[in-house]
Amino acid sequence: MGIGEQFRQQLAAKALKRQLDRAGRQEDERKTAALDGPLPGSGGVKPELARFDTLPAYQQMLAMQEMRSRLAIDSPFFRVHQAQAGDTTWIDGRQYINFASYNYLGSSGAAEVSAAAKAAIDQYGTSASASRMVAGERPIQRELEKTLAGCYGVDDALALVSGHATNVTVIGYLFGPNDLIVHDALAHNSIVQGAQLSGAKRLSFPHNDWAALDALLSRVRGDYQRVLIAIEGLYSMDGDYPELERFIEIKRRHGAFLMVDEAHSLGVLGATGRGIAELAGIDSREVDIWMGTMSKTLAGCGGYIAGSQPLIDLLRHFAPGFLYSVGLAPPLAAASLAALQRLLTGPERVARLRERGRYFLKQAQSVGLDTGTSAGYAVIPVITGSSLKAAQWSNALFEAGINAQPIFYPAVEEKAARLRFFICCTHTVEQIDATIAVLARLNGTAP
Repeated sequence: MGIGEQFRQQLAAKALKRQLDRAGRQEDERKTAALDGPLPGSGGVKPELARFDTLPAYQQMLAMQEMRSRLAIDSPFFRVHQAQAGDTTWIDGRQYINFASYNYLGSSGAAEVSAAAKAAIDQYGTSASASRMVAGERPIQRELEKTLAGCYGVDDALALVSGHATNVTVIGYLFGPNDLIVHDALAHNSIVQGAQLSGAKRLSFPHNDWAALDALLSRVRGDYQRVLIAIEGLYSMDGDYPELERFIEIKRRHGAFLMVDEAHSLGVLGATGRGIAELAGIDSREVDIWMGTMSKTLAGCGGYIAGSQPLIDLLRHFAPGFLYSVGLAPPLAAASLAALQRLLTGPERVARLRERGRYFLKQAQSVGLDTGTSAGYAVIPVITGSSLKAAQWSNALFEAGINAQPIFYPAVEEKAARLRFFICCTHTVEQIDATIAVLARLNGTAP
């Protein structure tokens, strides 16, 4: 690529960022700006307030589409996979090395997991049909919950139909206007949405900075009734993890609840994959609320909460996302139970995942790629420094037979735009080496 073309693309990228920023800043103006005048008989209500195409997010989407078209960059999103996705996948009849799957231990598609789901279909059908309070329990649902509780060494667990909805309904139900929710600045959207639903005061602290959290609570703890500290076991954007023991000390000192989202750390962290508590060498009961998902290591779909009996009983009877939602489908419960049993009896897969992740990290760093703060546990970003470069690199990898997804501004800061690589225990050294070779070429650091 010539210098002139690089300069043109840099200008285009800056123009896109200005457009996106403008759309964000002008949210209120866009909602209230006059387009066609008030609707007849509407009492002065402007017609655009009943049109989706005037919403700021839609304008941001159009700006991004326009820039992709101007720069002739294909969208890397919503590609159709034609087979199970793990270390490889099939797209448009071609096999790709795949780094866009959370199938960390290869359980989705494993023979024993698929067989368990098929057997559950034969026995229970494909749906629980209604909430478990209304339609009753299925043995497979409770067996999954009891096995999850045993995995964590806590009293009980509760399975829900969506990981995102689990955080939203649990946080939204347990806390209220007199309370405070403090979360890591990089916490998942579901944590933020749950905090907003609760009506509690919401504050964030710098990523993984337990000292900043301690200082914050020292200032404001006395102003609130109950306090929730929400962190993650492994951060899916950066691949790093918190010093769990420090956060436990802080929650004790300030009389707060501690919630740990293990969506990406169960099956990944710890010698046998039991998560960040095992990695840190602490008793799981020191954490008040364990949350996780069934869609990653557990090869199904849904979310779970594990903890004390009072917590689980309370959520079972009153959490809206459980009480008023359909029960977890039996085939999904069976698949996740089989995947969990596979995890608990097969720690060699966890060890292989750790080896592959660290190998990818080491090789990426050896050719000068910026991997941020990743610890090499299954999630490794390659920071490109611009959304444009992230898109170009993703498409260049795709042309070379490698599927890896970009993360753009405004999901991250423009200077932190990146590709994300999710490692599975089934990835081979040869697949990783081939990928690093392409990345090194794109980065201009190929040996």
